[in-house]
Amino acid sequence: MTHAPQAKYRKDYQAPTHTITDIDLVFDLHDTATLVTAISAVQQQTDLNQLVLDGDNLTLKSVRVDGADWSDYQQTEGQLQLNNLPETFELEIVTEINPEANSALEGLYKSGGAFCTQCEAEGFRRITYYLDRPDVLAKFTTKVMAEKSLYPFLLSNGNRVDEGELENGRHWVKWQDPHPKPAYLFALVAGDFDVLRDKFITRSGRDVALEIFVDKGNLDRATHAMTSLINSMKWDEQRFDLEYDLDIYMIVAVDFFNMGAMENKGLNIFNSKFVLANDQTATDSEYLGIEAVIGHEYFHNWTGNRVTCQDWFQLSLKEGLTVFRDQEFSSDLGSRTVNRINNVKIIRGPQFAEDASPMSHPIRPEKVIEMNNFYTLTVYEKGSEVIRMYHTLLGEAGFQKGMKLYFEHHDGTAATCEDFVRAMEDANGVDLTQFRRWYSQSGTPVVSVTSDYDAIKQTYSLTINQMTPATQDQKEKLPLHIPFDIELYAKDGSVFELISGGKSLHHVLNVTEASQTFVFDNISEEPIPSLLREFSAPVKLEYNYSDAELAFLMIHASNGFSRWDASQMLLAKHIKANVALSEKGELSAISWPTHMVDAFRGVLLSENLEPALIAQFMTLPSHNEVSGWYQRVDVDAIAQVLQSLTVCFASELADELSAVYHNLKQTEYSIDHAAIGERDLRNTCLQYLAYTPDGNQLVELQYTNSTNMTDTIAAMKAANDAQLECRASLMADYSEKWQHDGLVMDKWFVLQGSNPAKNALENLKVTMSHPAFSLKNPNRTRSLIGSFLNMNPVNFHDRSGAGYRFAGQILRELNSRNPQVASRLIDPLLKMAKYDDERQNLIRRELEGLKALDNLANDLFEKVTKALEG
Repeated sequence: MTHAPQAKYRKDYQAPTHTITDIDLVFDLHDTATLVTAISAVQQQTDLNQLVLDGDNLTLKSVRVDGADWSDYQQTEGQLQLNNLPETFELEIVTEINPEANSALEGLYKSGGAFCTQCEAEGFRRITYYLDRPDVLAKFTTKVMAEKSLYPFLLSNGNRVDEGELENGRHWVKWQDPHPKPAYLFALVAGDFDVLRDKFITRSGRDVALEIFVDKGNLDRATHAMTSLINSMKWDEQRFDLEYDLDIYMIVAVDFFNMGAMENKGLNIFNSKFVLANDQTATDSEYLGIEAVIGHEYFHNWTGNRVTCQDWFQLSLKEGLTVFRDQEFSSDLGSRTVNRINNVKIIRGPQFAEDASPMSHPIRPEKVIEMNNFYTLTVYEKGSEVIRMYHTLLGEAGFQKGMKLYFEHHDGTAATCEDFVRAMEDANGVDLTQFRRWYSQSGTPVVSVTSDYDAIKQTYSLTINQMTPATQDQKEKLPLHIPFDIELYAKDGSVFELISGGKSLHHVLNVTEASQTFVFDNISEEPIPSLLREFSAPVKLEYNYSDAELAFLMIHASNGFSRWDASQMLLAKHIKANVALSEKGELSAISWPTHMVDAFRGVLLSENLEPALIAQFMTLPSHNEVSGWYQRVDVDAIAQVLQSLTVCFASELADELSAVYHNLKQTEYSIDHAAIGERDLRNTCLQYLAYTPDGNQLVELQYTNSTNMTDTIAAMKAANDAQLECRASLMADYSEKWQHDGLVMDKWFVLQGSNPAKNALENLKVTMSHPAFSLKNPNRTRSLIGSFLNMNPVNFHDRSGAGYRFAGQILRELNSRNPQVASRLIDPLLKMAKYDDERQNLIRRELEGLKALDNLANDLFEKVTKALEG
């Protein structure tokens, strides 16, 4: 590195010296030389009459103040400083940019044949010099000019207010957004698309035009996205009393996009993978993903757009809250239990791993080098869990009271996390002082519980201890306010009323001290406790359950999540015991108790559980989740044990798995949630049946007879994981059929990247020359390279170091091409401290090689240095 990038600190926040109330933008679009004219109404807010604007990769053409040329300015790297300005003035800046050369996909760039923008977090500075910070809110008017034959659709934020024709076959459209917004919410798209149109009538009777723009030929794949959008608009009115506020709502699907989607006001730009779907091209999980992401970006209209962030340290204010909202949306439309399980898997797996890594940070971080590195599972998913804890503590009515007060006080402003906490306090008359620590304390709390039963006094006590281990960014930890949801069961499955000192207690205990004891009266027999129900706080639970108690909870717990959770604890006990044997080299001693297998047999045959929930029971924890249980990870031992457990279930439950598989065969494809659940369970059975003697024939038959992509990919995954003979022919057939469609090929690339075969890395390198693959496309890169780094632990962590060297090579190439994608791919290398010394040294060598690059991007610099310091 020629210089070390400087960190920014939350404590150093200062209000802007100036604000911009209105900005008129004119874009004269050309592939390599787009002219941008920005006319801003600027007001001085402090005594400083010097204005410093942000800019990156811009060619400055002219500067004018109040209509006159202005020469009193200096250009420095990343900034334009204007001096001796009046208190209030009109600023005109003309810049030239090269969208075609913009491979970073930030600012204005070309996506296929279309112009497209991505301005969050700091992309607007690649368009023009501006106060590119979220606490400067302006009303945007945008005029877009381009060649009409190539770009018949010219889109931007707000409402379309005017349009016209120009000379030389060009045309223009003007857009006006009446709602003040920060620059990161600006959007522009110009291209030639197919358009799906519909409308939504709001509860107040306004017609809102709905338009979804997709590449030519993909119109039949946009219907589900439109349905999801309409459902989102209805749900936000019904559940949160929030109505849409413009005359039009547009979604554009683009192939080249660093993120999943972006909530730009009135013009959401989406990665095409979260828009395009039909039964021949998309799996059930992709249908559900589209529903969730469409909802997420729509819900941002209020939680993110109407109320935005004061600074990027407050990112969880909009993202954690909106993730909670999209989770509730999916739960209200589908299975609440299954959705909760899937959300918790993300927390217990990759988010807990992030907490334990050098990149550990609170949901409201204290410092950062590169703003793009804020987009983490901690900020989003753990941030959502913090919002959910408000809901748990206050209830639906109390939570909604807090939300209404939050909007009442902060609509049209740039707010902070503290503003949200205060709204919840003021609306409900509660003190959340200690709860605020969730915003400032990093790491995963460990909650250990012991119990004691006094048969004579008929009292039962739970002693709850909480401790948050030190993290790289914070050594000292304080007790948190943990909502701890419990039930106590008698042996007949009935639930004891919680009474203490003659008073009835709520089932959510308020754990606020390092150690607390709760005593319950009138407990006539020693109960079996169900602890941390619904995962009421993002913590690790430690309690010494017996196998019999866990089997009991699998049957008698009063909600599906607790029953599933008991099954996971039962699996975890025996996985850990067998990993210990494998680490000692005692592979022949690995065994699985009959009573554990029988407990899962009972679940598989249950007539009282929905199929989607049974599928969750029967899905084993991933290698990554199991790795998170250990301070030092034995990659090979974990893989051996999980493989052994899979083969055990396949062998011992073969008859039951086969019966369920054949009974759930469907004649027609439907995306209603019951049908999705049945396919999920059927295909979960297939993953085990692939390991039986008839597995190859069964998998090949499903692939051949499949009428939908869900069953097709399930067959290919089963062949891939079990390394069946038919794998090669299935993969070849799929490639020949779909190689023209990169989005559909992404599923094939994931299987290539996660292929457990010993020669997987060599095959992957060959696959990079596949006509559908391009390292320039984030989706292709994440599917093939990302799956190898994240989903192929044995090959990636091979002792030869070949996987690490390959990762280093890819990261060096992406560093100069697309640092955001590189920054997301590097995460598996950051956890080097969890591996043995030999592997640590190999990983360190790659990280040190990256750090030595002269042009190492800030995105990577921050992560590499933290990992090496750790």
